[in-house]
Amino acid sequence: MNIISLFSGSGGLDLGFEQVGFRPVIAYDIEPAAVRTYNYNRAGEIAREADLSSLTGDDIIREIAQLELDEPPRGVLGGPPCQYFSNGNKAPRQDDDPRRTLPINYANILQQLNKEYELDFFIFENVCGLAQLAHRDDFQRIIEIFEEAGFHVFHGILDAYNYGVPQFRKRVFLVGWNRVLYPEARYEFPAGNPCGLTVRDKIGGLAEPKFWARDLNPDEFPEHPNHWTMNPISDKFRNPPPPNLRRYTRSFRRLFWNGPSYTVAYGHNEIHVHPEGHRRLSIYEAMLLQGFPHGRDGYRLIGNLTKQVTLVSDAVPPPLAADLARSILQFMEEHSRNE
Repeated sequence: MNIISLFSGSGGLDLGFEQVGFRPVIAYDIEPAAVRTYNYNRAGEIAREADLSSLTGDDIIREIAQLELDEPPRGVLGGPPCQYFSNGNKAPRQDDDPRRTLPINYANILQQLNKEYELDFFIFENVCGLAQLAHRDDFQRIIEIFEEAGFHVFHGILDAYNYGVPQFRKRVFLVGWNRVLYPEARYEFPAGNPCGLTVRDKIGGLAEPKFWARDLNPDEFPEHPNHWTMNPISDKFRNPPPPNLRRYTRSFRRLFWNGPSYTVAYGHNEIHVHPEGHRRLSIYEAMLLQGFPHGRDGYRLIGNLTKQVTLVSDAVPPPLAADLARSILQFMEEHSRNE
């Protein structure tokens, strides 16, 4: 089933949908490293570099026409950059911040795509701060503009730990169903259950990673081409705090072996400290805690270390995405398309 991906990032959300049988036919992101990563892990040049604050649905329709698809797209996935609404954003917020308006751009694009292809559904993902009281007006307006685009809209806050990911990570999801095709839509998000996976289950037993240096060859890294990390320069690494000491907060938060990870979201390269306390996690270790496939050939992030930190931080955990995709398929199987 063909789908379109907007704000595709490194492709975590799309990977989960692909694992269930969906097929992204075109994807867009503004970040070159994200586009390179997306295409590196897939056959063909699916992802394209584009500014989605100015790209239109008509632009996308023209590019899809050149693909000569065997069937039109049935759905759209997207997670606009979310820092404006994040609880971790302590900077003064500006009303004209483009990250505040990107959801509106998404809805406008969606409306044009729906007119052309009569889409079945869309997915919108963002930080759970968007659904909280401080942003209530923004959240309601976003829902309204997606409804105006022709969809019944359902929202839920999902924690990745309940969907096979060893990490506490809450995100808000909107799922929209075409009002014409599914006039009686009553969608329910996948229930999920605490998975019980720990940090040790995912990264225990790995070889030590490479530390950053110029002219490193990722293909020679142990375990995986993303198994590298920052040099442990701080004195704190020589006398690390116990994992249960929280006064170091986000900048020096040490993980537990026998519990799930804190949220993999590393602003300012504040990567979590390894449970042994001697260094920060490698990019590959963070990928495994996000639920990306294990093994050298599983999935690879492209770019310098800082770009890879951003890519892994912004990704939707693929196991959560796969459960969401299965619920979409189940809904479509149980409800006749009203054509």
